[in-house]
Amino acid sequence: MGYISEIRKFIGNRPIISVGATILVINEKKEVLFQHRSDTLDWGLPGGSMELRETLEEVASRELKEETGLEAKSFELIGVFSGPKYYFRYPNGDETYSVINLYRAIDVSGQLEMNDGESINLKYFGKDNLPVNLEKRAKALIDALGDAFWELDSTF
Repeated sequence: MGYISEIRKFIGNRPIISVGATILVINEKKEVLFQHRSDTLDWGLPGGSMELRETLEEVASRELKEETGLEAKSFELIGVFSGPKYYFRYPNGDETYSVINLYRAIDVSGQLEMNDGESINLKYFGKDNLPVNLEKRAKALIDALGDAFWELDSTF
C-alpha cells in the first residue's frame, strides 16, 4: 500500500497536496508519449506520486517503468507546476492539489508495455494530433509551456 492510500484511510476523499513526477518521453518525430488512463478514461502523461524515502528522480524512474515499461538513463527537470490548475478530482471522489515536477526522460530504452493496470493504451502524439479527451493536468502543462513543450529535444 502506498503513502497516499495510507493517508486516505484517515482523511477519506478530502483534498490533499500530493508531490510527484510527470515524465515527458519524446520520440525522434518530436511526438510525446501519452497513456490512456484506466481510472479516468482520458489521456495523460506518465507519472505519479512520491512514496516515502524516494527522491523525485526515483519517482520518475519508477513510474516510467511501471506505467510504460521504458527506462531512462537520466531525467532533466523542466519545471515545477502547482496551484488551482493542477487540482484534480478522481472518479472515486479523492481530491488532490498536485505539485508536478515535470521531467524529460533522457536516453530512453525498452519496449512499451502496460504493466500496472493504470493504462488502457500507450501512444505517441504530435502537436497537431492530440487526443480530444486530454486529462486536465496534462492540458495545463502543455498550456503552461506553450510551444516549448513541443520543442524539447528527442530522447532516443
